[in-house]
Amino acid sequence: MASLPLTRRSIFAQAWPIMLGQTTVPLVGIVDVAVIGRTGDAAALAGVALGATVINFLFWSFGFLRMGMTGMTAQAEGAGDRAEVDAMLMRGLFVGFGFGLVLLALQLVLIPVAFAILAGGPDVDASAKAFVGARFLGAPASLAVFAVNGWLLGLGRSRSALALQIVMNLANAGLDILFVWHFHLGARGVGLGTAAAEWIALLTGLALVLPHLGLRPGLFHRAALARLFAVNADIMIRTVALLLMFTWFANAGARLGTNVLAANQVLLQIIALVAFVLDGFAFTAESRVGQAIGARSRPDLVRAIRLTGEFSFGFAALASVLIWSLGAASIDLLVTNEAVRDTAERLLPFVAVLPLLGTPAWLLDGIFIGATGGKALRNAAILSTGLYIATDLLLRPWGIWGLWTAFLIAYVYRAAALGAYLPRLLREFSTDPIAPRPQGVA
Repeated sequence: MASLPLTRRSIFAQAWPIMLGQTTVPLVGIVDVAVIGRTGDAAALAGVALGATVINFLFWSFGFLRMGMTGMTAQAEGAGDRAEVDAMLMRGLFVGFGFGLVLLALQLVLIPVAFAILAGGPDVDASAKAFVGARFLGAPASLAVFAVNGWLLGLGRSRSALALQIVMNLANAGLDILFVWHFHLGARGVGLGTAAAEWIALLTGLALVLPHLGLRPGLFHRAALARLFAVNADIMIRTVALLLMFTWFANAGARLGTNVLAANQVLLQIIALVAFVLDGFAFTAESRVGQAIGARSRPDLVRAIRLTGEFSFGFAALASVLIWSLGAASIDLLVTNEAVRDTAERLLPFVAVLPLLGTPAWLLDGIFIGATGGKALRNAAILSTGLYIATDLLLRPWGIWGLWTAFLIAYVYRAAALGAYLPRLLREFSTDPIAPRPQGVA
């Protein structure tokens, strides 16, 4: 992939399989909402929403296994170090599976703590706990798949990543429907379906990377492990800070009532669909930026940022138009409860403008992940999350309108905070092959 020219054609060729694969991720969430939502049980739908918030916070705290893996693998590929590329895969698999086992072992502590913090209510909490308990069964596989997916994206093997994503998410959707509609397991059935699909995905991922598996000299070299954990520690803090933002949003919605929490869950599926599709260009930026830095090519770095940016903003504008046009009809298909439906449709204008506000933050995330700019990612996330919480508290007298206004402004905070680091990245990058890596990058 490092030898491919940086053209619009090659950027789109790399991005479209990611976009297609990413589309299946929120589609599973949409299936979850539809399976429960069509029953008309707002408490069950809200329970899945609250449970998903808990799982997203816990599992995606280890999202560095995907993001850090992409940047470091891309840089090793750009430098032509094939041995290190293969070693990165094995390190990621060991670390991901190990952390997953730790999560599985700690669930008896983590679940009560999580629901002592979040506001739901007896009926909502019962469904949420059933969902979360089932999801923990897939933790080792889920975290190991993060590493496989990040490694594939770092190499620009977007079609292999597409195959992995499609297998996982189609299995997820099918098993959710089987467990909920056939076996009538409710929220627990949704969790079991997802956990089983994660194990299927891990087996699929291992088959895709089989020629690169194996223990090799230098696999656990101290310097390599030190860099892995140094970069990933910053990305982990960044991810936890952003997850705190989304958890705060979900909990703030829960405080406004079951109907608001359920409506927010429906709208977040639309946002997730748009964000995951646009992530096709952010992930491409991760790969191309990382390879440019590995090859010490400043012209490639600048061109990668410009081309992925052009596509990102163009597709964001298209997404906003589609939400304005089709959003209400989509909500009507997903939900039968009239109170939830009416609340969601009143909030639709906020969702329609979010792609345009969110794109700068998503693209800048991709740029700094590819540059392994952990410190910039960490600092920007902490600052923007703190500002978001302060804004939400300030706007609470506005009720649900204040809740969503603060949520939109949070994306502006993220983009501004990361954007402040971009000139430094460009200024310090050197084409000298023996120059040290820029301080703002490592």
